[in-house]
Amino acid sequence: MPAVALTLTLIAPRVGDRRFRAVEDRASDFARSRWAIPAVGLLAIAFRLALLPILPVPQRSLHDENSLLLAADTFAHGRLTNPPHPLWIFFDTFHVLQHPTYASKYLPGSAAPLALGQLLGHPWLGSLLGLAAVCMAVTWMLRGWFSAAWALLGGVLFLFGVGLFSFWIDGYYGGAIPAIGAALVLGAYPRIAASLRVRDALWMGAGAALLATSRPLEGFVFCVPIAIALPVELFARRSHSIDLVARRVVLPVFAVLGATGLFLAYYDWRVTGDPLLLPWTLYHREYYNYPVFAWQDPGPPLHYDNPQFECYFLHWQRESGAPWGERSWKTAAIWWRTFLGVTLTIPLIALPWALRERRIRLVAIQFALCAAALLSVAWYQPHYAAPLAATLYVLIVGSMIALRRWKLRGRAIGVFVTRLVMVLALDWVLVLAAGAAWVPEDWATDRARFVRSLEAKPGRHLVIVHYQPDHDCGHEWVYNAADIDRARIVWAREIPGHELAPLLDYYRDRSIWRLEADAEPPRLSLVTSPGR
Repeated sequence: MPAVALTLTLIAPRVGDRRFRAVEDRASDFARSRWAIPAVGLLAIAFRLALLPILPVPQRSLHDENSLLLAADTFAHGRLTNPPHPLWIFFDTFHVLQHPTYASKYLPGSAAPLALGQLLGHPWLGSLLGLAAVCMAVTWMLRGWFSAAWALLGGVLFLFGVGLFSFWIDGYYGGAIPAIGAALVLGAYPRIAASLRVRDALWMGAGAALLATSRPLEGFVFCVPIAIALPVELFARRSHSIDLVARRVVLPVFAVLGATGLFLAYYDWRVTGDPLLLPWTLYHREYYNYPVFAWQDPGPPLHYDNPQFECYFLHWQRESGAPWGERSWKTAAIWWRTFLGVTLTIPLIALPWALRERRIRLVAIQFALCAAALLSVAWYQPHYAAPLAATLYVLIVGSMIALRRWKLRGRAIGVFVTRLVMVLALDWVLVLAAGAAWVPEDWATDRARFVRSLEAKPGRHLVIVHYQPDHDCGHEWVYNAADIDRARIVWAREIPGHELAPLLDYYRDRSIWRLEADAEPPRLSLVTSPGR
């Protein structure tokens, strides 16, 4: 289809012009209404709910998701952290601190929507609302840079290109939060430059706060170019005095960031006992021996009582030890597949023309700096680049505007190509929906089935998980609720050299089950019950 469409671009660029123009005129009229931005959020929810028959509510399966769901469960019960368990060694799992408190290693921002979802009935509802919120935030951001019509188009493109099929938004990563924060910061910039309103400064501060509480390193790099460019922009206009800028911009932004800093210091103190020690930093210090940045050397080898930790962290050490060039190409490929793909690469052919505008050049510089920061870390996951999605869509829409002006021998080929991008984006959504984008892993499906089976049985249960030496450490069965002792089902692991007797005695009032995680299929068998 793309080849046919591109051929039509050259020989018949006006094909379907009357119908396209009618749709564009109606969309332009609607884009100027107050309902345009909420409509993008409602469209996101409607699309995702419509996909439920073929793309059901995702199952928790990844280590990061389990850690964030622990934080969400903690927050939903009105706590910031949990007391350490006396038998924590049997519950130790990936990306979770066991002492000085029992908590996720991640900052609270990404878990907050999952906690809201849990209060509403299921954590995924938080992800669904996050999807709607990030699509609205991107549309609002783009209205600060472009006309309402182009902003609406960009918001819909974001929904089709990133929102609907990104695990870090649709799963349990809370990935919408840093993307929303970046959109608020980037959307507030042209509004402040144009009108110097306190309201816009508060939006910028709120966006920076969301970045600080979710992805602080990436958020800091994201905000630095804005923090440099905005004063330059404001003081270039002689009508803006230092006093006026301080009252309307600096004070509101720093008031929000100051309150955020105090909250994070309090959160750190509650979790780690030190207001300046992040949970992530403490976890990295205790469990990791590989570097954060590409120029750092690995630390001395670490060894763990838990054999699955040996497997997992050795794998990440190998990944971080790969040559920088190899890792950079791999990172770029993952990033391109996640955020662009073939369809959204098409508009960027006009990026050199878009860069003739000074404001777009600023965004391109910011993009380059953020990309360099991503390449400087020793490993990469797509959700690390969540803030960069906002910058990318300013570049995409700016390029589409430049592309739409293209003509070849008097033929408006640019108009046709921009329409083609929208058609291909919708077509790609249909293709992914027909292929059901992803399928739950068998082991995660089995675990969910065992949970349902145990919840249907009377009483409370302890499941002791047995792994074979060649177990895939990505398939982690052991993770628990925030209040382990009050949970109906507690999951524990067998650990070589550690007797189970203290664990069995502690939970003597529960039915004891043994799970053979690596059997084909996994087997759950009753060992003993309280009455036996």
